[in-house]
Amino acid sequence: MNPSDPASLLPGLPRGAEVLVIRLRSVGDVVLLTPAISALYSWRPDLRISVLVEPGCAAVLEGNPAVHEILLAGSFFSTAKSLYRRNFPIAYNHHGGPTSAFLTAASGAKNRVSWKGRQFGLLYNVHAPDAAEFYGTLQVHSVEQRMTQFYWTGLPRGPIPRSEVFPQADARASVAKKLQALGISPGDPYAVMQPGARHVTKQWPLENFAATSQSLWKSHGLRSVVNLGPGEYQMAKTAAAQFGDSGVVLDSLDLRELIALIAGAKFFVGNDTGPSHLAAAMNIPAVVIFGSTNSTYWRPWQADHRVVQNEGDPKGIASVTIEQVREACESLLAMHPFGLSSDNVAVAKNRGIATI
Repeated sequence: MNPSDPASLLPGLPRGAEVLVIRLRSVGDVVLLTPAISALYSWRPDLRISVLVEPGCAAVLEGNPAVHEILLAGSFFSTAKSLYRRNFPIAYNHHGGPTSAFLTAASGAKNRVSWKGRQFGLLYNVHAPDAAEFYGTLQVHSVEQRMTQFYWTGLPRGPIPRSEVFPQADARASVAKKLQALGISPGDPYAVMQPGARHVTKQWPLENFAATSQSLWKSHGLRSVVNLGPGEYQMAKTAAAQFGDSGVVLDSLDLRELIALIAGAKFFVGNDTGPSHLAAAMNIPAVVIFGSTNSTYWRPWQADHRVVQNEGDPKGIASVTIEQVREACESLLAMHPFGLSSDNVAVAKNRGIATI
């Protein structure tokens, strides 16, 4: 294995060698790492792939057959010490910030891989080209960007797998119990609505989500489950009032339960956030609302979806209309009809709803 010949690094690893991949956060970014890990595992299932993440994102990788071990980041010095003891022959930094850069160096890996131009570049001895240089175009997806580190170090190029997330049985049971308490029985179809986002510029108005929910309820008999994350609890009462009979509100799910909730859904409508990538990873049809973010780079990967965005509009996400989102929902639902339970069929008929 010679860092000056990067294409020899992965082929030169002995059988059973350990590979360290660092992607500390966030949920969406960890989801979008899974195709690259799957591609590496499919090519060389003998390698033992360990992924270092912060504890809050670990559930994304739970049950993933390509991941030999999930490593949880703690304090810098304890994490660095633990990594150094492992004696990894190669480490990939897919995070790019200062903490991950110093952890990559502290791991003591002989081969330390990141992209050109990243912070603290002297800490790496293998610099993969960025996606624009590697592919010769600016029109690349985040997943394709992640693949370049592995391609550059010897993974044969080929079809890139889908994202994958694996809901766990105990989390499914917990979510089913919470839904049943809110009037949604096992087998009842529902949509997940994700009105929150980390930044206000990525938040479509809550009342617009409520109007979309009312439309799905009246047109398809499809109730919405509104997921509110940490820091959004104050929205719960407002959401309950605005959604009315068309939806129920859950504001106490951990990530494992959120994964299970989305896995059981028939449809997803949300802002450009981590849950939209969870939906794509579990093959749930999704309508995703974007503001000024690059939707080519951040759209759901290899899953049926519709992006709703008014590029260049100075109002950003606020310029997206209810009608635009409704049309996107109808377009996607036409391709993905779902079965209503007998109770919901009766409700739909009573409300004059055309069932599909």
